[in-house]
Amino acid sequence: MSDLATRVSDTQAILARIAAEFTPAVFASSLAAEDMVLTDLILRAKLPIGIFSLETGRLPKETLAVLDAVKETYGVDIALFRPDPAAVDRYVTQNGLNAFYDSVEMRKECCRIRKVEPLGHALAGKKAWITGQRRAQSSTRAELAVQEDDPAHGMAKFNPLADWSEAEVWEYIRANNVPYNALHDRGYPSIGCEPCTRAIQPGEDVRAGRWWWENADSKECGLHVVDGKLIRIKSVAA
Repeated sequence: MSDLATRVSDTQAILARIAAEFTPAVFASSLAAEDMVLTDLILRAKLPIGIFSLETGRLPKETLAVLDAVKETYGVDIALFRPDPAAVDRYVTQNGLNAFYDSVEMRKECCRIRKVEPLGHALAGKKAWITGQRRAQSSTRAELAVQEDDPAHGMAKFNPLADWSEAEVWEYIRANNVPYNALHDRGYPSIGCEPCTRAIQPGEDVRAGRWWWENADSKECGLHVVDGKLIRIKSVAA
């Protein structure tokens, strides 16, 4: 069995266990390459795992186009969770549309409103959630476990692709004709909101294009953070 086939088999087993033991479970998709791998695996197997994405209101058009591609390819609509319009209006009125460039605090507040709060709504009533995070994505994710205890949301959290490499992600996508974000072909390995994402240069960390004006050790939006620390409080053996 090839290395990729082994990765796929292991990931399929993890997803099947989540579906069997943690229903209701949901997959939080950013619509990036690794998330499309998980989307393909979940939908091909017809697993009872919901898939949702956070529509922040500032996503690139190329990211939004992935939603249509998923519908066309799999016949499934990805559920969207959006920020509270009143909270967005208050932030913009008080601080300016692009205040996130001014400080880490302003950027994290924008992320809280547009991403963290909607995530809470998406996870309400669930037993587990799934992400497409990988250890190779950045230094802040080097200790990533496949299964974790998420105290912030009171549930299990799974990262089935934790040990996948960038090359394996793309090998799977090409072998299975999985739709993906067109920005990946333009030097964007990691994609978030349009004003907070740029293409990277050869040799840069794959998340170097996210909040590029900040220090590398602060580049998390808060979805995986509690009290300023990444949610790595208690890893659980898979």
